Amino acid sequence: MKTITHHARTLRRSLTREEQRLWYMLRDRRFARYKFRRQHPVGRYILDFACCAVRLAIELDGGQHACRVEYDRRREAWLRTQGWRVIHFWNNQLWENEEAVMEAILEALEMR
Repeated sequence: MKTITHHARTLRRSLTREEQRLWYMLRDRRFARYKFRRQHPVGRYILDFACCAVRLAIELDGGQHACRVEYDRRREAWLRTQGWRVIHFWNNQLWENEEAVMEAILEALEMR
């Protein structure tokens, strides 16, 4: 049986175009000097992007997420019990208004 960590490693090698774009802006402490991880396992879930220092999860959602409302609700509720905050963006938001997405992330980071 594959572990959650193995699955996260696999996902890191197959980022979507939107995830690649956001990762480029977040990696290596480029963004406000916060350290981010991509495809980061927390419990039995894998977060698209995580800033562990402030327990902020950033999720980029494509069309498939509209079908997973109940799963996402349970996942986010569990993450909140673990002290995580989760913010979601649709893939098209990143392409249409990248600056607003980055401002929202910065605001969430500073809401400790």
